[in-house]
Amino acid sequence: MIYLDNAATTLHKPYSVSEAAQKAIRRMTTPGRGGHSASMLAADTAFACRERAARLFGVSSPENIVFTFNATHALNIAIKSLAREDTRVLISGYEHNSVLRPLNAIGARVLVAASALFDPDDTLRAFERRLGSAELVVVNHVSNVFGFVLPIERIAEMCRVARVPFIIDASQSAGVLDIDFEELGADFIAMPGHKGLYGPQGTGILIARDGKTLIEGGTGGNSQLPEMPDFLPDRLEAGTHNMPGIAGLDEGMKFVEKLGTKKILRHERELIREAAKGLSEIPGIRLYKALYEEDQTGVLSFNLRDLHSEQVAGELSERKIAVRAGLHCAPLAHRTAGTLSQGTVRISVSVFNTKSEIHRMLNHIENISKKIIY
Repeated sequence: MIYLDNAATTLHKPYSVSEAAQKAIRRMTTPGRGGHSASMLAADTAFACRERAARLFGVSSPENIVFTFNATHALNIAIKSLAREDTRVLISGYEHNSVLRPLNAIGARVLVAASALFDPDDTLRAFERRLGSAELVVVNHVSNVFGFVLPIERIAEMCRVARVPFIIDASQSAGVLDIDFEELGADFIAMPGHKGLYGPQGTGILIARDGKTLIEGGTGGNSQLPEMPDFLPDRLEAGTHNMPGIAGLDEGMKFVEKLGTKKILRHERELIREAAKGLSEIPGIRLYKALYEEDQTGVLSFNLRDLHSEQVAGELSERKIAVRAGLHCAPLAHRTAGTLSQGTVRISVSVFNTKSEIHRMLNHIENISKKIIY
């Protein structure tokens, strides 16, 4: 199988990731749940993972690294720490349901800074027009549907000047683009472990300055308190840690750290450039590609004639090509870009994909196109 659905989950990971997870199952218990070697090894591994994440994302203290189950869990903590019923929350036109649904659940007033696809200047103008009405801003760094890189540094600066709290969804940028928490001055940055960080499913990170608890329970320490501790990360980490996941995530981040985000991004953009060139030569393809390469990561969407995207993805699946189709849990992004009725077929690459795989995919898409014509 040629796997091109890395924006959902990176299937192919460094061997060290699964090896570390297996060792954790055999040798570790949980941090803070005993003075024995199995618990102490878990504590050391968890702290090493926090330290690595802090280095990778420009965080001054590893205590500000909170382990979560995924980015959705992290975003729920962040959003419910800062928003309440009727809070005016400004978002981009490209947000995922992991932002929209928590906001709707608490009854926040959602304001949308809708802008043209792959147009950072239009995005900034949209935020400038509406920022004065906002009490909170939540923005994804990169669109999971189109790979559109939003001008997050400029938006962060606008929020600092206006003194509006800021949450960043780094689900598609962590491990691919440079992120510096202290420079951005965000209140929270949420990210999954199982995408660009090459960690196991069921892992995530929330970089937090503070935060209100989403769930409460045991923390392994301060057990005499009737409420959660008032310090990070313990305040936001109730219950047993996913040590196999955390151990694997540490190895995934070690892999990213060693390669460097610039090398990873360069490789992914080369593959997307190759895919876009080939797709543009196939009759009936409508391509969603940035004019300038810096405005897009390793994610590319397209449609074939008037076929629903799910049908095209099904044809590719029969040929052992794994892509994603439909609305990608982001109907707002499709509404903004005008693709809501058809969805899109999404190609998303990782460092483990090759140009040969892209060329094989293109051959299959060309055959599908000819099959439809005739």
